[in-house]
This record gives sequence, C-alpha cells and structure tokens, in this order.
Amino acid sequence: MSNPLNFFGGFKLTLQHLTRPRVTVSYPEHKRPKQPRQHGRHVLNRYEDGMEKCIGCELCAGACPVNCIYVRGLDNPPDHPVSPGERYGYIYEINYLRCIHCDLCVEACPTQAITESKLFEFSFTNRADAIYTKAELVVDDQGFPKHLPWEDWREGEAEMTGGWMRATSPAGEAAYEGVVQWTGDLGAGVRAPEAGQSENRDDAATGSKQLRRAFFKHLQPEDVNADQRGLPGMMNEMKSKMGKMPKRRRKEKEPS
Repeated sequence: MSNPLNFFGGFKLTLQHLTRPRVTVSYPEHKRPKQPRQHGRHVLNRYEDGMEKCIGCELCAGACPVNCIYVRGLDNPPDHPVSPGERYGYIYEINYLRCIHCDLCVEACPTQAITESKLFEFSFTNRADAIYTKAELVVDDQGFPKHLPWEDWREGEAEMTGGWMRATSPAGEAAYEGVVQWTGDLGAGVRAPEAGQSENRDDAATGSKQLRRAFFKHLQPEDVNADQRGLPGMMNEMKSKMGKMPKRRRKEKEPS
C-alpha cells in the first residue's frame, strides 16, 4: 500500500518555484531585451552621404537557400547616380513567406548593403504584404528602417543591425579581431566591432552581454563570478536593480 503522504509530493516542484524569481512578462506590453545579434527583418543600408550601398550584384539572391530574394541591377544614371558603383539595385524584393533568417545574404554581400534588424514580430493580412519591395527595405533619411503598419517596432530594435557580421575576423586571425573593416552607415556612422573572446571589446557600445554576467543563474556554482556568489552576490544584484529604478519610484521606496 502506498504512503498517503505521497500525494503532497506532487506539490514539491510548485513550492520550489514559488521561491524563485519570476521569469514571465506581460507580453506584448512588455518585452525582454533582444540580443545584439538577433536575426530579424532585413534593411537595405545607405552610405553616410545618402547613397545606397546595394550595387545590384545579386550575390545575396544566389546565396539564399530558399530563393526568397529577387534582385535586378541597372546601370547608374550618369547625372544622378544611386550608388557609388557602376550599377545599383533597381529591383529588390524579399518574400518573407519563404525567408528563414539564416543571414547568408548578409554574409554574401560585399558592401554590407543588407543587414538584419532585431524585429521579428510582424504578420500580414494578405500574401502580397509579405513581399517587401526596395521602397520598404531601404532605410529612411535618418538611417532607420521604415515602420510598416503590421510591424511592432520597439526601442533599440533598429540599432546595431547585423551585429554578428562585425564579430568575426578574416580567416580566423585573432590579430584582426575588433578591427573595423566596414564602411559607415547613414545616421549611425562607423559601427563599433562586436565583442569577441579577447579583451578587445566594448560591450557598452555594442550592447553585448557576457554569458557569465547575463545568465549566471543557469551556471554551476563554481562557474559563477566571485561577486555574484552567495549573499554578497544577492546584495550586488539588489544594488544594480535599485540603480536602474527611476528616481521617482526610488524616492517612494525610501523611508521618510
């Protein structure tokens, strides 16, 4: 005969989670911050002088494994060139019913014309809206992606597009890690290199988060940084949260 107290054993996991930090949020009113290398909706970048980076070479279309990109190049008009090269992307379309956001198009582009933002929350009421044209993909005069009615843009989702592209070095040479090898973008200038495994990193500029800092609660105790262990770690975490609180809320919590 089984022990009748085993009935309460089913509540063990529930009671354990009652004491753990809450991880759920009220979506979509509140969203968790996205990682700097998030793969989302594409954008076509422009140089700092406003000229388009796309030269209509069609390498992105050739690299796409699902054939969702359609590009046609055209010779630049002599009196008002669109791009610095001989040709420019006259037609540029992406079918998001096929796109798998693999970023192979970003890697294939020789001029860093196409990158991906952090936006992935967009839906369509008809199939025609899923085919983005060049007019919808090219950034505006301030260098930001154009916001379409069915897209849910939030603050920071248009920053540091294609971050992973600036995290690698040619042929894996560590000496080139963190060295700028790309042109500036309209509205943003020359973007900072993404953080690698060496000390040559600027997390404040790129928004990168080291795993040992961002997800220390998922690590084994011996892998956690010394200032995040035990009671001192809890105190440091509370101080960090208090520092991020708005001044008004902070004053309300302070005893009179």
